[in-house]
Amino acid sequence: MDLTPISHTRISDSAITQIKDFIITNELSPGDKLPSERELSKKLQISRASTREAIRILEIMGLVHVQPGKGIFIDDIQGRRFKEFSTWLKYNEQNIKEHFEVRMILESKVAKYAAEKADKEDIRRLEETHAQLVKCSKDNNIEEAIACDGRFHRYLAAATKNETLHVLMKAITTKLATGWISSLYTPGRLEKTTSEHEAILASVKNGDAAGAENSMTLHLANAVHDISCHMATQHNGDDGENYHSSGK
Repeated sequence: MDLTPISHTRISDSAITQIKDFIITNELSPGDKLPSERELSKKLQISRASTREAIRILEIMGLVHVQPGKGIFIDDIQGRRFKEFSTWLKYNEQNIKEHFEVRMILESKVAKYAAEKADKEDIRRLEETHAQLVKCSKDNNIEEAIACDGRFHRYLAAATKNETLHVLMKAITTKLATGWISSLYTPGRLEKTTSEHEAILASVKNGDAAGAENSMTLHLANAVHDISCHMATQHNGDDGENYHSSGK
């Protein structure tokens, strides 16, 4: 397999997807080296900045790690990601708090307006993305679930027919991935997110604005609660072994 050019309308999702597919198809193992950032940019025909952003997200996901001056290497996903997540969580606590404060302000109303204005195409996209999230939950595929979760929230914003809300949600989901990572890597949160999205989607499909608003508020409040509880266990000396042994 080789890498193919990406259209500018789908850079953020496609760059990450193609690099992941490249790793899988070429059966790369932990420690193997990826093409350089310059080579990736050339093959994908995207800017160095877009490539760097894709590598940054893949690094946060635990799929690769960058060694300055040496290159980009495949990570030992199973052995590293849970331990690294706990460390990452510790140093991003303030960012996570601010992330959810903003989302609590915006997204409850996003869900309300989506229920009032969503058309058939909006509903189709939300249903399709939710089905993908359900599959990710069954497969315990957290990396893909993060992408699905972001798309679901972007599609809700698009359904409001309010371009400002849509632009804001695109920025939050694509440039500020902290909240999605912290939420879905928290033990048990992926399964809860799937159920909570289902409630939001049902309200939007039924045109139930109040129900959609309440379901979104509950969804975000639950996420904050679960992340806070997990942070507390880390502060109390839990090194994440319970999470690893649970198979989540």
